[in-house]
Amino acid sequence: MNGSGPTSQTFISQRLRLNYLDWAKGEDIGDKPPLVLVHGGRDHARSWDWTAQALSEDYRVFAMDHRGHGDSDWVSDGNYVVTDMVYDLAQFIHQLGCGPVRIIAHSMGGNVALRYTGMFPDMVTKLVAIEGLGPSPEWRDKMRETPYPRRQREWIEKKRKAAGRSPRKYESIEAAFARMIEENSYLSEAQARHLTIHGVNRNEDGTYSWKFDPHLNVWGVEDIADEFLEATWNAISCPTLLLYGSDSWASNPEKDGRIEHFNTAEVVEFEKAGHWLHHDQFERFIGVVRDFL
Repeated sequence: MNGSGPTSQTFISQRLRLNYLDWAKGEDIGDKPPLVLVHGGRDHARSWDWTAQALSEDYRVFAMDHRGHGDSDWVSDGNYVVTDMVYDLAQFIHQLGCGPVRIIAHSMGGNVALRYTGMFPDMVTKLVAIEGLGPSPEWRDKMRETPYPRRQREWIEKKRKAAGRSPRKYESIEAAFARMIEENSYLSEAQARHLTIHGVNRNEDGTYSWKFDPHLNVWGVEDIADEFLEATWNAISCPTLLLYGSDSWASNPEKDGRIEHFNTAEVVEFEKAGHWLHHDQFERFIGVVRDFL
């Protein structure tokens, strides 16, 4: 990474103080159109640094930390719901006061951004969602083979265990870095080190822990009804790019049928890339995004 990096700011959403990054760094932005970057689960806004730096010459780039992530507040009850995160994104763009915007979002952030764009189609001019459609129809049907009462009971048991679990501690940055490499084998050492440095806090005893709330490992049993989610996708009116990695666990919507719920979307699959394709194939990713935006 080169340059001095972004400035850090905050905004309030549902009584939470949420962090965001502004890549303009006080310079004269002129007529640069706004671009909002939305990270995925257990990630943070600094994971967009390479993307932001590459695009900041042409766009006014902002990147937010979701609730429970990065330098944003954790929720008091440990319950994270996608609809609350959609509210946060809506509040963020509203408070920026610079819409309509372009959005690039990853995974959970893509899920949030797709819903926001369907709810506020006039506020988004272009949308790039990297593996953001959530569970595949096949995975969803298999999950629902287990009766709902049993799944809800298991969720209560998992939440109870999470409440008694302390954040994992690492003796050093190097130990956390090793875990990052283990979890994301496609990352270069430079990428993994950057993500680790910005992804941990130092504890009072000198150890390090990830910034995200451990309760993010336990999500609710059911989301909104399938037909409501599909209707939201259908309401998206701006050009939309759905990106997928050929080696990812995520299901390609052209192959599982979900593309039928979109009117303006195109799917692009990246070879030799996993779930974090914007890291795995960065040069190709930036080229595709530049052309699309």
